[in-house]
Amino acid sequence: MAAQPPARPRRLLPLSLGLFQAALLLFFALFVTYGDPRAEDASLAAKQLYGTFPLFQDIQVMLVVGLGLLLTFLPRYGLSVLTHNFLLLNFCTQWALVLQGLLQRFHHGQIQLELRSLLLAEFAAVTVLISVGAVLGRTSPCQLLVVAACEVPAYLASEWVIAAHLGVLDVGGTITIHVFSCYFGLGVSKALFGRGRQLLHPKETPTPRSDLTSLLGTLILWVFWPSFVAVLCQPGDAQHRAILNTILAMSASAVTTVVASSLLEDGRLRPGHLQNGSLAGGVVIGAVADMTMPPVAALALGSLSAMVCVLGFRFLTPFLRRKLMLQDHCGIHNLHGLPGILGGVASAVVILAAPKDTSRSPFSQVSSAGVNASEAAVGQWGGQALCQAAGLAVAIGGSLLTGLLTGAMLRLPCLARPPEQHCFEDSLNFSIQGQAESLELGGTMEEGGLALKE
Repeated sequence: MAAQPPARPRRLLPLSLGLFQAALLLFFALFVTYGDPRAEDASLAAKQLYGTFPLFQDIQVMLVVGLGLLLTFLPRYGLSVLTHNFLLLNFCTQWALVLQGLLQRFHHGQIQLELRSLLLAEFAAVTVLISVGAVLGRTSPCQLLVVAACEVPAYLASEWVIAAHLGVLDVGGTITIHVFSCYFGLGVSKALFGRGRQLLHPKETPTPRSDLTSLLGTLILWVFWPSFVAVLCQPGDAQHRAILNTILAMSASAVTTVVASSLLEDGRLRPGHLQNGSLAGGVVIGAVADMTMPPVAALALGSLSAMVCVLGFRFLTPFLRRKLMLQDHCGIHNLHGLPGILGGVASAVVILAAPKDTSRSPFSQVSSAGVNASEAAVGQWGGQALCQAAGLAVAIGGSLLTGLLTGAMLRLPCLARPPEQHCFEDSLNFSIQGQAESLELGGTMEEGGLALKE
């Protein structure tokens, strides 16, 4: 009979969330108010709202529905995945609003709330939703909240250094969001699990039904991804170009994923390749989406990112698990890390290859922080390319360091993670009659077999 799971601090989650929400209510009551645009700016504000809100709605669908369903490939963890994704999105958005307001928008004792600040707060939440994919299933909800509480300020600091201080051009968050979140999550995983080899859990293996729901999440993300990339672009030509480049890159990545997966799997397709490789084009294109480049460059980047993603699942993930004992349950390194690095390098190459006499230089855009990039003179292309490389290095180094520190914090006894034989199981977090009874009786046959093996 499998060992009984140890008593867990079941009341820690509601108590901590309740205290957080109460503190937030008090903070909003004292310091937060809505913006009061002047009468002559009312028409401009309305135009900006009508131009931004449809894209904002698309991003909401991506994060709540698309990303949630993408993670349901874990067959017995679907309820937990969807709930944790939804909870972390709301927790991180509110936490980021507080931090952004105190650091950037605190004037005369008040913080003015607007749609753009909410959008930037959700971008901070995206980093957490991606990072927890490395440890999902083997962590408790309280541990995930600790990751969120630590990662949001780390992301804001990294994003300020990369976008505002270094002036890195990254309108779609390839460097500031995807690369940072990937290596933060891997740092957490290494610090939390890296002392011993983790066996592949029986309940970690997808089923045809769970793969189907996960692929549905991929399709939703694929449809709405251009809005995520283009929402912070300057309206007009830059935004139009970003949408077109994103669609081209994602189309190429979808086709290339089928080709690469078929070649590696003897003519058949692996669902995990489709679920991730089809989205790699959206990750890689973010840093160059609104830059002046030929359409064939977007197609090439989409194809390269898909090949890198599929090859990462086939060869790199087993290597990292075997040699470095690095756990990455959702494959965030293959979808966000490798294509993100490729996109960062591509941004430097595009800047260096830009025609020096063009009136539409790649510098006439808005960074992911919404800060206007400084106008570069003709002789400054090389300097900007170096800034892109430096931003990539800062994102990787800073995220790994803070991720390792956060993962070490998760080892505290009060944040005990679920026992191995009961991981990837909804009944640990939900009151499900059949599964709860099986756990109380000592677990299912799968769990008993795993316990004996251990």
